Amino acid sequence: MPLQWSGGPPDLLLTVDRESREPLRAQLEGRLRDAIRSGRLGTGDRLPSSHALARGLGLSRGLVQECYAQLRAEGYLVTRVGADTRIAAGAFVPPGPTSAPAAPEPLTADFRWGVPDLRGFPRTDWLWALREAARTLPTAALDYGDPRGEAQLREVLAGYLRRVRAAAADPHRMVICSGYAQGLGLALRALAGTGIGTVAHEDPGSPAAVAAAAGWAGLTTVPVPVDEQGIDVRALEATGARAVVVTPAHQWPTGVALSPERRLALLDWAVRRDALIIEDDYDAEFRYDREPVGALQGLAADRVIAIGTVSKSLAPALRIGWLLCPPALAAPVVESKRVNDRGSPALDQLALARLVESGRFDRHLRRMRTTYAARRTALLAALAEHAPDVEVTGLAAGFHAVARLGGHHDERSVVAAARDRNVGLYGMSACRSAPPRDRYGWCWGSATSANGPSRPGSRRWPMC
Repeated sequence: MPLQWSGGPPDLLLTVDRESREPLRAQLEGRLRDAIRSGRLGTGDRLPSSHALARGLGLSRGLVQECYAQLRAEGYLVTRVGADTRIAAGAFVPPGPTSAPAAPEPLTADFRWGVPDLRGFPRTDWLWALREAARTLPTAALDYGDPRGEAQLREVLAGYLRRVRAAAADPHRMVICSGYAQGLGLALRALAGTGIGTVAHEDPGSPAAVAAAAGWAGLTTVPVPVDEQGIDVRALEATGARAVVVTPAHQWPTGVALSPERRLALLDWAVRRDALIIEDDYDAEFRYDREPVGALQGLAADRVIAIGTVSKSLAPALRIGWLLCPPALAAPVVESKRVNDRGSPALDQLALARLVESGRFDRHLRRMRTTYAARRTALLAALAEHAPDVEVTGLAAGFHAVARLGGHHDERSVVAAARDRNVGLYGMSACRSAPPRDRYGWCWGSATSANGPSRPGSRRWPMC
């Protein structure tokens, strides 16, 4: 389908060589033929008017009109009275298949992890915030700004994190980043600059994400097991690592919260080893059956780098996250951010600041907690009825559960059987650094099941 340009005539890059012996009209015809034959100009594309093209190339309008007339006669162009000159159908036949491959059939239910209910994104509130941000945007904010991010957002987020996460949030040591992946990469590069060579991570956890960021920073990684109290600090000590990535509020993927004893042990390890903790504040906004758990960073701001994002609370597409940096690492992280991309988009930052300070963000979170809690109840009821032997854990917070397979069931076979029934399940083996000694299972997301389009006449999943 050709692009439909609105407004005036479209620009077109063509050149002619006035030093050549070839006539200018022949050159112009040849350039246009080549552009059409090569596919640079496709069926239905508009050409500039003869007046506009003549002015742009410094030629007479009559010469351009003669060129267009010749190409129309050859079947390359088509013109209707009162309409633009366009590339004729059939003037270029692209190689290979002419139609896009068929889209995969949408799943009846998709329990993909790590993505919120995208249908719940507060479009009206976000549009309001964008308009307010654009309306009040100072002219200076359109320039290259502070690589730490917009001061207004850092002030608002610092207040929010102090209020709801008990974080020791200093806006001067906060860096706005483009989501968790960039934030982790910036943190690990800063740690590499201090001489740290190895970073530990939870197992199960996110080994691929940590390995990718560590590779960019020039670090090696080592897994540390997780049990019902969180990361095993004794096993961490045995690795010799001086940095670790943890999800203490809601461990990914098991869902356990780091116990008070383990929190103290982890902070003691950081002091004794002169080590740093990278806290991924994963799913901290969504809790149901337990008291809120404060950020680890609030207990030891000089030993913890806290990373948060709006990818789970709003949507991944916004690509907005933040780092709370210890005093000794703030400057290296800021410099790395400056070199990496000179700063995140200002307008979206100011819109998020408006959303938070207006109370609309809190209202959205309350609504989504209610939605996810209802889906969690539906999931438990469905499993109790249809699969009572499946052990389900990790439901006290977030929007995913861990389902353990009993007996001798094979994870891959269950996932494949579900896909045959048009249901998306995702095995926990992807969260492991190595094949586990205990049972396999899968992470059952309760948010994305409602994101995809449903087929007419298909049975809706109970939690959708």
